[in-house]
Amino acid sequence: MTTRELPEPSGRVALVTGGSRGIGYGIAEALVARGDRVCITGRGEDSLKEAVERLGRDRAIYVAGKAADEAHQVLAVERTMEAFGRVDHLINNAGTNPVFGPMAELDLNVARKVYETNVISALGFAQQTWKAWQKDNGGSIVNIASVAGVAASPFVGAYGMSKAAMINLTLQLAHEFAPIVRVNAIAPAVVKTKFAEALYEGREAEVTASYPLGRLGTPSDIGGAAAFLTSDQSGWITGQTLVVDGGIFLNAGVG
Repeated sequence: MTTRELPEPSGRVALVTGGSRGIGYGIAEALVARGDRVCITGRGEDSLKEAVERLGRDRAIYVAGKAADEAHQVLAVERTMEAFGRVDHLINNAGTNPVFGPMAELDLNVARKVYETNVISALGFAQQTWKAWQKDNGGSIVNIASVAGVAASPFVGAYGMSKAAMINLTLQLAHEFAPIVRVNAIAPAVVKTKFAEALYEGREAEVTASYPLGRLGTPSDIGGAAAFLTSDQSGWITGQTLVVDGGIFLNAGVG
């Protein structure tokens, strides 16, 4: 079990999909660090168990399953409610990007899988948390999108297409769930995770050089942004996409 000193419980509870590693774990860690309790989901039971040990078994639980599986979505929300009695915050982080190549050659079945995992699952989890707790009690949703969803992204077009849809899903839910539930998105650039290794592995210095802030992102960078968007300090923010990109979009200017 974790040996670090944890703050007093905040009374708030979050469900973080894809929370066993990478960005999802960074978000779960940030929420636990401020006193929230969390339920994390993912496909690998061993990695989920290890993550819960690091987060603290008195502060975290896990539910293993595939994000796109509707039965898993229902079970994850049910288990969160059973364990903690509420689900204030939903972080839709689970995602996939199994293909790298031009859109002209994209296998349409792969595109369907990407969309199902990255977008439809987020809608499903939002529906379940809304019905189980948020409709009557309020809360917030944070969808993890990507800069690939707001600009052309060569060779990861299917992923970018799905993240653009995630940003629009954020707008739709923010409009429908207001005023009781706030819904926002975070659009990271390249974050140093296993998921994103193909974008920088073997050429990290070259990739980093294009970032005005001089480094790639870390899971804790996104964790901090998610902690803000689920806090009372962001109580007048909804329907927004926060780009967390180390300044990379500054390079899109003229000259």
